[in-house]
Amino acid sequence: MAAKGTDSKSGNLSALPNVSAASAKKLVSAKIDSVAKLAKSSTASLQKAGLSEAIAGKAIAAAKAATKVKSVAKKTTTKAKAAAKKAPAKAKKAATAAKSSAKKTTTKAKAAAKKAPAKAKKAATAAKSSAKKTTTKAKKAAKATPKKISKVAKASVSKVKKAAKEAGRKGGTIKVPKTVDQFDWMKRLKKR
Repeated sequence: MAAKGTDSKSGNLSALPNVSAASAKKLVSAKIDSVAKLAKSSTASLQKAGLSEAIAGKAIAAAKAATKVKSVAKKTTTKAKAAAKKAPAKAKKAATAAKSSAKKTTTKAKAAAKKAPAKAKKAATAAKSSAKKTTTKAKKAAKATPKKISKVAKASVSKVKKAAKEAGRKGGTIKVPKTVDQFDWMKRLKKR
């Protein structure tokens, strides 16, 4: 069993770049048996385990990079799980809001539909009443117009007759000049 555990641990370490299977065995025997422990190790401790300084530096860098990737992956997974847990609640809330909005809209539409015939009937009644009033006024005006015209005509005729009597003239053919310049004798004098 111990050999199996050692092999799996060295396998994890040998999966890193710049860490060979032999280097991984040396690290496991020095009790640096995980990537996290390797990332925290110093170059000196790896040299004590039997690695060269160059390989130790590269192994530490690879372990740190792998730890960072693993950490980012873990955070991303945690966020994804949290979002997945929240998604049904958000969806339910959105569905409830949509249902409520649809219900309100339907209620408003029904109310407007109920009011529409009454409004239309009221408007039609008002239009009919207005048309009737206009027709009545027009008829009255049409009846009154000839009477007004005849009154005006009679008044005009009486004024003309009165003016003719005052002037003492008879007939419509007599022409009387308004100024002295219009008399024939004045025109002849001017021509001389």
